[in-house]
Amino acid sequence: MRASKLSVSLLLMLALAGCKLGPKYARPAVNTPDSFRGLAPDLNGNAASPNSLGDEKWAEVFKDPALQELIKEALANNYDVRIAAQRVLEQQDQVGITRSQQFPSVSGGGSYTALGLPSSLVKGLSSGSSGSSISTNSYAGGISLSGAWNLDFWGLYRRQTEAARAQLLATEWGRRMTISTLVENVATAYLQLRTLDAELEITRRTLAARKDSLQLTQTLERGGQGTLADVRQAEELMHTAAAAIPDLERQIEQEENSISILLGRNPGPVLRGVAEMTWPEPEQIPAGIPSQLLERRPDIQQAEAELVAANANVGVARAQLFPQLSLSAQGGTYSSQLKSLVDSKNMYWLASGNLTQTIFDAGRLRNNVRLSEAQKQEQVLTYQRTIQQALRNVSDALIGLRKYRDYREEQAQVTMAAEDATRLARIRYSAGSTNYLEVLTNDTNYYAAQLNLAVAREQEAVSIVQLYSALGGGWQ
Repeated sequence: MRASKLSVSLLLMLALAGCKLGPKYARPAVNTPDSFRGLAPDLNGNAASPNSLGDEKWAEVFKDPALQELIKEALANNYDVRIAAQRVLEQQDQVGITRSQQFPSVSGGGSYTALGLPSSLVKGLSSGSSGSSISTNSYAGGISLSGAWNLDFWGLYRRQTEAARAQLLATEWGRRMTISTLVENVATAYLQLRTLDAELEITRRTLAARKDSLQLTQTLERGGQGTLADVRQAEELMHTAAAAIPDLERQIEQEENSISILLGRNPGPVLRGVAEMTWPEPEQIPAGIPSQLLERRPDIQQAEAELVAANANVGVARAQLFPQLSLSAQGGTYSSQLKSLVDSKNMYWLASGNLTQTIFDAGRLRNNVRLSEAQKQEQVLTYQRTIQQALRNVSDALIGLRKYRDYREEQAQVTMAAEDATRLARIRYSAGSTNYLEVLTNDTNYYAAQLNLAVAREQEAVSIVQLYSALGGGWQ
């Protein structure tokens, strides 16, 4: 018994102190620039600030109360976010299943048997015997325990657990990426909805002004100072604006339906803010240092976690090349009397060990090692590509923000000039100094300029949303 305990203790020490085959994970070398392309030039030559818009919580970036309520509702009810959270729970269970292979498994059971014989059979057997009696009832019972343990001497199961935990981390970062994308999509859709509202308001004002122009041309035509062609051109302008209204209303309702789906609700109306949204100037938005993206962006963290899992799978494949040792044991007690079940005389046990080594498998295990190493290298490239794509996203957003601001400022000047030109053309037409074609041309240009200015404001605001998401913000 003392020798058996010593053997078991030795095996436990060997199993726990066994090595883990496979490479130790090290983050691949990544060449990140010192600053993002697209940043506004610093005339003082100062280094990039470590502060970043991506560190801010979304409620601090999007200050519109209506938009904040929409984002809160989306985070609580959106199906993609709920599915991503469920996947995290599933992966947690998978880690538990994988980790359980490192430990012994024990099962137990009990048995009870009763045998009853007919009295006629008992009498027949008794007559042939020399006066011995035979009972008509017989009972037997037992309790058994069995266990098995695959010793993880080469780290096979520990590497599998390491890979499962890395996959759990990747799933969690995937959930955060889903949240970040949802915040970006809700904010972008809300801005598009506000822009459509502005375009509808512009069109309604334009329609009212064109109705007044039509009445003027009709009055002048009846007085002999205008022509029927002027009336028809004024009617054309009025009906053009009137035709745009139902199309804008269609786009608004469809955009509301799109937002409703993001919120996890059935299609319906969406509450807007009252005041116009204000955004910081591009120079006031800190981008931070490019290397910070490796720690902040969920997609980069997810790609690295998947790389860690691929690295661990190399160790799993290498461990399968070596012998596998397993232990099994069985014991219990058996007796025809219940009170004797725990008697040491009725107990039994059996222990065995099994050592297996693959001798010939036509290269299956070796190819499996090469496959796992190739998959790891693929994941390294995926990780590096994800970082490059992140750098591009930030640069594109910075460039777009600066250029859209310049475009919006110029478009505002165009709109002011077109408004004044339209006013002067109507004065000249009322005084009979020009024909209605001049009014038509300037009015059309002014209407288009107003719509373009509304879109320019949207594009500038969306660029801030895209920059915030590209910097890794939104999931905090």
